[in-house]
Amino acid sequence: MDGPERCAEWTFAGEVVPGGAAKQHLNACPIAVGAFGALSRHKDHARRVVVRASLGVGLGLCVFLATGCSAKKAETQGLPPVYSAPVTAAPATLATVPVQVHAIGNVEAYSTVSVKAQVAARIEKAYFTQGKDVRKGDLLFTLDRRPFDIALQQAEANLAKDQAQLENAGAESDRYKELFQEGIVSKEQYDSMRTNADALAASARADKAAIDKARVDSSYCSIQSPIDGRTGAVLVDPGNLIKDNDAALVVLNQIHPIYVTFSVPEQHLADIKRYQAGAPLKVEASAPNQEQTISTGVLSFIDNTVDSTTGTIKLKATFQNPDNRLWPGQFVNVALTLMTQANAVVVPSQAVQTGQAGQYVFVVKQDMTAELRPVLAGNTLSGRTVILKGAAAGETVITDGQMRVVPGMKVAIRKQ
Repeated sequence: MDGPERCAEWTFAGEVVPGGAAKQHLNACPIAVGAFGALSRHKDHARRVVVRASLGVGLGLCVFLATGCSAKKAETQGLPPVYSAPVTAAPATLATVPVQVHAIGNVEAYSTVSVKAQVAARIEKAYFTQGKDVRKGDLLFTLDRRPFDIALQQAEANLAKDQAQLENAGAESDRYKELFQEGIVSKEQYDSMRTNADALAASARADKAAIDKARVDSSYCSIQSPIDGRTGAVLVDPGNLIKDNDAALVVLNQIHPIYVTFSVPEQHLADIKRYQAGAPLKVEASAPNQEQTISTGVLSFIDNTVDSTTGTIKLKATFQNPDNRLWPGQFVNVALTLMTQANAVVVPSQAVQTGQAGQYVFVVKQDMTAELRPVLAGNTLSGRTVILKGAAAGETVITDGQMRVVPGMKVAIRKQ
């Protein structure tokens, strides 16, 4: 078959195209028109041209189909998926919380006594166990009392002698008084006898005082505890010779009750005085790095002046300390409760972050996006922080994962 009709059954891009269809598309493809014209003149040459044209059109169609498929694939895939930051969150709630002033305090003994000897003597024995409690009046030390017993006996002997002389002088004074009244002796002789009797009476009184002093000195050889307290280490061992009112033998600390001394900024002074006037203010003490309260007491002392160098006021709280959990010299965290605030908005403390503009929280909105919300934080108690301004009860705040969140970003709340 000559002419274009010869292409009635040739394959085009994998499909059989009839010759009639090829004729209808001769004008659409200049390469094919040229090929069919040459085919009428030169059959063999035209056959080669048609094959080349078919390959060119097929290649172009393949590129077109490939491009169409890629565009369709892109349309089916759509936009890239939106990233949601994984976070943990918790709701802001209403609670009744105390309004507190926090400080660092130092535990002090209710009273401290340095036990010293009141006479110079040698220490014989210590009667207590170091570091144990003693009661008022318990025997602590004994000193060598022999010199004081001897002094007591000597004073008693002097008193006996002076009393004997006083009796004789009194009798003579009475006789000379009668003789003077009868005119037998002069007034000077009578006055001399009376003066001698008065002098011996004074000596007797001095002897009695010496006896009392000797007895007191002898009693000082038994050193007793002046207070209920806990003993420290023995500072002077038995066998040593001590002077009166010299070195301390032992130090006693009264720890039932016990003081905790702390200082707060002076701006709290007005509130403390106002609330203290109504009722004793509660003070809680806890060990450093621990939130659990170890003892509870009451505010018992407000200093009479503000320290101008630090701008603080010194306070003291009294604790009964029945279980000895507070110890003199110990540092504790102190929480002074002024009042109780009802219906306060509280959030977990880890939700409150600090930035260049101050404190803030991330609030999760209804569309699961994060909103950066500046807040005014109040007291922190048991892992919860009071929000005075910036958040409302019922709102959800992010408690973990804030570093992965920016304002307006989608978040995915994980289950804790």
